[in-house]
Amino acid sequence: MVINSEEPDQHNPFLQDFLAGACAAASSLDWTMTISTATSEKDTLKVLSRLYEERKADGFILPRTAVKDARIGLLRSLGVPHILYGRTGYGQPNNWDETSWFDIAGESAMRNAVLRLSDLGHTRIGFVGSDPKFNYAHLRRDGYAEGLHAAGLPLDPDLIQDGARTREDGAAQGRVLMALDQPPTAIVFATDLAALGFCADAQDQGFEIGRDISVIGYDGIPECRYARPALTTFSVDSRAAGERLATLLIRQIRGEAAADLRELAEANLIEGDSDGPPNLTSNELARKLNHLT
Repeated sequence: MVINSEEPDQHNPFLQDFLAGACAAASSLDWTMTISTATSEKDTLKVLSRLYEERKADGFILPRTAVKDARIGLLRSLGVPHILYGRTGYGQPNNWDETSWFDIAGESAMRNAVLRLSDLGHTRIGFVGSDPKFNYAHLRRDGYAEGLHAAGLPLDPDLIQDGARTREDGAAQGRVLMALDQPPTAIVFATDLAALGFCADAQDQGFEIGRDISVIGYDGIPECRYARPALTTFSVDSRAAGERLATLLIRQIRGEAAADLRELAEANLIEGDSDGPPNLTSNELARKLNHLT
């Protein structure tokens, strides 16, 4: 079996746990796991084709699924067993009925993050999403919108930024939100890396995270525990995800129908000190920002 990733991704800090889980599950069932990487979509397809032609793989795990993912089309055309870590085809006609996947319900986590902040008293809640190339980015943004609706809060497009995959991206997109005439008093981030980048940048500007601005992330990477304040986040058990994906793929290789091998798990809330009741109104926050700058 092969785990294929289009890039050796510095934006995926939990990859090591995921690989460890997949390899452990495969080994326990007397299978061998191989890791393949490539730096572009074109190279990825070449690697997959070569591994298939040389009979070096009985099946593939495909992490970091895109909205339009060429890896899936190739493997389906070759008739090779494969399973996705994530879903695919957001906003497209449903032509993935025969595809296996395991995913974490990031949309539920984003919805719950908004409701948590609303219960704390926040009424202007921003959202910083990830790269819209990836399917999960759209699902997490949908979850944010669902949370606002459930809380009875309006959806303000000005409070939404996309494309943050790194700490630097998170700081930059967060600054855009904070520069609004009525900035958010709380921000939900689609990834922890972006959230941590914003927190550090905001603290450098003189803001107190958890009081002046509340922040919630997603992923549960180890850095969240060591940040000051510790980041409130929705944690993903990456090792368990790897184990489950390997197990489901082996079941598919042994003959089970791909469409019957789909599972959706939930992320777990890890409470830190980065969120709390609003200490400042949106207008007071804007005045503080203008004073600091």
